[in-house]
Amino acid sequence: MRIDVQFADRVGIAHEILAVLARRDMNVVAVEVDTADVFIDIPELTPELLPSLREDFLRVSGVLAVQVVDVLPGARRRLHLDTLLAVMADPIMAVDAEGRVIAANAAAAAVAHMNESELQGKTLGELFGEDGLQAELLERRFQAPPREVRLHGEPFLLEATPVSEPVDSALGHTVGGVVTLHAPRRLGGRLHALQHSGGFDAIIGESEPVRALKARAARVAMVDAPLLIVGETGTGKELVAQACHAASPRGSAPFLALNCAALPESLAESELFGYMSGAFSGAQRGGKPGLIEMADGGTVFLDEIGEMSLYLQAKLLRFLNDGRFRRIGSDREIKVNVRIISATHRNLRKMVAEGSFREDLFYRLNVLQLEVPALRERPDDILLLARHFIERACAQAQKPICRLSAQACAALVAHAWPGNVRQLQNVVFRAITMTDKRLLDADDLDLAEGGAVSARVVQPGEADDWEQAIAAFERSFLESLYPRYPSTRKLALRLRTSHSMIAGKLRKYGITGR
Repeated sequence: MRIDVQFADRVGIAHEILAVLARRDMNVVAVEVDTADVFIDIPELTPELLPSLREDFLRVSGVLAVQVVDVLPGARRRLHLDTLLAVMADPIMAVDAEGRVIAANAAAAAVAHMNESELQGKTLGELFGEDGLQAELLERRFQAPPREVRLHGEPFLLEATPVSEPVDSALGHTVGGVVTLHAPRRLGGRLHALQHSGGFDAIIGESEPVRALKARAARVAMVDAPLLIVGETGTGKELVAQACHAASPRGSAPFLALNCAALPESLAESELFGYMSGAFSGAQRGGKPGLIEMADGGTVFLDEIGEMSLYLQAKLLRFLNDGRFRRIGSDREIKVNVRIISATHRNLRKMVAEGSFREDLFYRLNVLQLEVPALRERPDDILLLARHFIERACAQAQKPICRLSAQACAALVAHAWPGNVRQLQNVVFRAITMTDKRLLDADDLDLAEGGAVSARVVQPGEADDWEQAIAAFERSFLESLYPRYPSTRKLALRLRTSHSMIAGKLRKYGITGR
């Protein structure tokens, strides 16, 4: 039985409490003394003996109460700490001031290929085969920056945290440290958790083009093959990629993205494939895993793939062929299981014909394809999106929710939106930021820039490419039919399609009934 003897603190009282047990010749296996408590583990104490023992304790001056407890506080703490270490997925080791392991969790033992008792007593230099690593950690008192290490050939990012006595204690110095190892895939999971990764519900829209996109996307999401998403700038291609990942069998694994147009070739290569220590000037000591390595089991999204250099295209093609790659500065091949989703607003077929995009890579990326409609092709969604962005903008600006006037609604629907959903979002955020009105009018939206439909009419025979020829045919075809079917619904009925699609096409080409 375990008991808690509560007392008013005075000199020698703990000794007198234990003397009671000595007089009774009772064996004690553990004692923990706190400021106002003595916790005692007495195996031979039974419920029948407890009342008389309690009376003996209460005769000691200063003893206030005797209570039964289920476990001693120190033992409870050790149990919780052992459980905490056991459930942590990252390998963790506690080391003393000499750099020797004094405790480790099951994950650390697993990656070290030994049991926890064998791991105890090993130095960090012995464990990682780097005497310099141990010397650096000891010299810096376990405050060295994170660096990459290898354990049985597997890369880990090592982080060290010092364990120190309080400054006002007798020691007041570092007595050891806690070493945590992060596998690249675990790092990718953390990056993924920081990103918004919604499903198809995050794609806002109720128009027929959006419903068709979601239905097709739900199908291709389940097929574990490369996916190419095409569409104009600002249509939300990354949002579609995130939704496809979330709905796929890889949904619980990392989704990591790289914008190929945002980085020069050298940086894009190191971000995508990683590098070894000393691979180039300024490289992080110990090396760094790339997105492909960190996303193992998940998805890598390559935005603006049309901007990727021919050199990187060749390296990406090799990875797509066998799932293997080398970090910059390494001769060791790494194999991972990653799905590639890419996106572009450019005409890749035209780029292939011009020699600026590899034909073999195009066919490897274009196994599955989704086309994200432009905002002008889904006019029924404009006000729905605008109200969604208004709510977000007002929440960020800590303002009451604004409303749109009838004139503002009409202006939004009539606008051509060359920048698509991104432009609409920017217009709304600018309006919320620049005005204190609760009712937004058309003038508050500042739609003068970039909204006009081009007045130049291209004839099919003048077209530079297939897409321009199709657009010229659509314009000519609609211009000939619209006078006979002078409403979007009549024309849609005649062409057996949706009136929203017809309305978008008429707006795209500036065709009116006048």
